[in-house]
Amino acid sequence: MGILEKYFKLSEKKTSVKQEFLAGVITFLTMSYILVVNPNVLSDTGMDKEALFTTTALATIVATLFMGIYAKLPIAQAPGMGLNSFFAYSVVLTMGYSWQFALTAVFIEGIIFLLLTFFNVRELIVRNIPKVLKEAIPVGIGFFITLIGFKNAGFITSDANTLVRIGDFSSHNVWIALVGLIITGILLIRNINGAILIGILGATSIGLILGDISLPSQIISTPPSIAPIFGQAIQPMLSSEGWNQILSIDMLIVVFTFLFVNLFDTIGTLIGVVSKTGIADEDGNFPEMKKALFTDAFGTTIGSILGTSSVTSYVESASGVASGGRTGLTAVSVALMFGLALFLSPIFLMIPAAATAPALIIVGLFMISSIVKINFNDLSDAIPAFLTIVFMPFTYSIAEGIVFGVLSFTIYKFFTHKKSEITPTTYVLTFLFILKLILDVLKI
Repeated sequence: MGILEKYFKLSEKKTSVKQEFLAGVITFLTMSYILVVNPNVLSDTGMDKEALFTTTALATIVATLFMGIYAKLPIAQAPGMGLNSFFAYSVVLTMGYSWQFALTAVFIEGIIFLLLTFFNVRELIVRNIPKVLKEAIPVGIGFFITLIGFKNAGFITSDANTLVRIGDFSSHNVWIALVGLIITGILLIRNINGAILIGILGATSIGLILGDISLPSQIISTPPSIAPIFGQAIQPMLSSEGWNQILSIDMLIVVFTFLFVNLFDTIGTLIGVVSKTGIADEDGNFPEMKKALFTDAFGTTIGSILGTSSVTSYVESASGVASGGRTGLTAVSVALMFGLALFLSPIFLMIPAAATAPALIIVGLFMISSIVKINFNDLSDAIPAFLTIVFMPFTYSIAEGIVFGVLSFTIYKFFTHKKSEITPTTYVLTFLFILKLILDVLKI
């Protein structure tokens, strides 16, 4: 206890070991749904679902421990929602690349993020990306994730004439998801910790009652092997064909999208959560900002090697902070909880996609909140923001939303005498995105 007191300065932060531990448990309860959702999402690419469970837990443990011990902040990290959807449904299932290619992109993103953090380039990037696009991108991702949740739930289905239509409500999957959505919504409204996880478990119970799933023969088990996906991020680097893909425009777009979303998602989460601890200034800056960003980059790099999509700071950490978490000991506690969960894989792996669909829908709701910050009275802002948002769900691609958002922003500002709002970084991105479109048209 004396070592913990001295290292984390518990008395100075007006907290205790017990308070930090309980805060960590609460944070774990609010974000442990990722152990179910991440394997379900990424396994759609052909990745081994059981290996993904272990990798998700390990990446969370490593990154969160590093955040707690190195940055000493009460913030947990895990594979990010939105980023995993982009990985699976855009890069692999839409663009047609292998999941190994996508892991390589995550690995490259992590390395770039490390370099940007080391050389203090973060501030430069933040200043030069149009603010309206920063607000629009989370909204588009929110709708994109909601669409995936609706599809997994069976709320919607494809139609040859109208593209989509209402799903078959005689299907058990629909009712499993509906029950989960109702339970989750009620618990969230009542501010119950662990609402999303409880909703998933409630939906799974309906699946058990309906006979769609069955209880595993054992509850406690050795964690599944990660051998099927471990180290695959560096495999494309070992062949000339792999390097052709790595040096392609598509890889540049994919890496940029991972980097862009992860960077601003992390910054937003860090500023929002840390501000509740009382150590941030009026601009949202705090002493350990660089260490926190470095931790995020480290987590993404290690996560890609283990075999998962980008790791990011979790806004659910705010629940632990609200419960009294003030130091990195809270994060250490979260990591310990995920360590215990590693041995409960039979329970987590039996949960069907329909039961996790409500989690996707609710996370989509949380992500669209920044839409209120967009100035729709200025059409030179509103149109690019709108295109950014709608291109993501309607093209089933987060990357396309960013591409057409940046292109439209530059075009409308340039031809409406607002060139001063276009930064050099935006011009560079516009050039690269136009080049990509030309190569797509020419089938190169």
